Amino acid sequence: MKLAIVTGASKGLGASIAEQLLDAGLGVFTLSRTKNKRLEEKSRQSTKIYKHFTCNLASVNDIEQTMLQMIVSGHNLNISTIYLFNNAAVIKPIANAGSINHSDLIHHTQVNFNAPVMITNMLLKQAKVPCQIINISSSAGERPLQGWSIYNSMKAAINMFTKTVALEQKSAGTDHKIISFNPGIMDTPMQETIRSSTREAFHDLERFKSYKEKGLLQSPDKVASALLNLCLHEEMISGHIYDISDL
Repeated sequence: MKLAIVTGASKGLGASIAEQLLDAGLGVFTLSRTKNKRLEEKSRQSTKIYKHFTCNLASVNDIEQTMLQMIVSGHNLNISTIYLFNNAAVIKPIANAGSINHSDLIHHTQVNFNAPVMITNMLLKQAKVPCQIINISSSAGERPLQGWSIYNSMKAAINMFTKTVALEQKSAGTDHKIISFNPGIMDTPMQETIRSSTREAFHDLERFKSYKEKGLLQSPDKVASALLNLCLHEEMISGHIYDISDL
């Protein structure tokens, strides 16, 4: 069977990815602080394999212990391929350099960069079958936005991590693949957080508000469908930074 691990599946894009993976017949393990009741109900109404692992991605110990639990849970599942969707992310702090709260900075760096790196590292170390790793990135990783110096930097970092790991796996002759994916601007709780910031902290605030007002935000379900078509039905190019507009 094919097994997918999805971080941040309690809401937004992660929830859409996990639900559509279940519909596609994959086993799904989700990893986040809170459960998704809809996913649990869907799994109860079918024979599909689904398990939620409660984990605080801001905690190194939580990540290590949860990944070990996942590995044990997958031992008897006869897995042929593992898909990892590093989706969980936070947007705060939205602030100019000189005004950044250091606790927010550390939390952001842990969730947006350290956590996906740690999870990828542990998976590659333990996996006995081919792994397809998908890091959810952003156009913010390619261009600066005032007030987003931390978010921009972490998304740029995850893109470079993706490219470097792809190079390493190719050199090692493994079957593992890794990509980054920019989902575009979606109608998610993260967008609500952005719209609640101040113009002093984020000069593009009015433009982001207009995306909602003009109906320009894409639905997470539509984005998840395009991404899963790539992952499950097409040949992923390892190390590539994909954009929703390309799919």
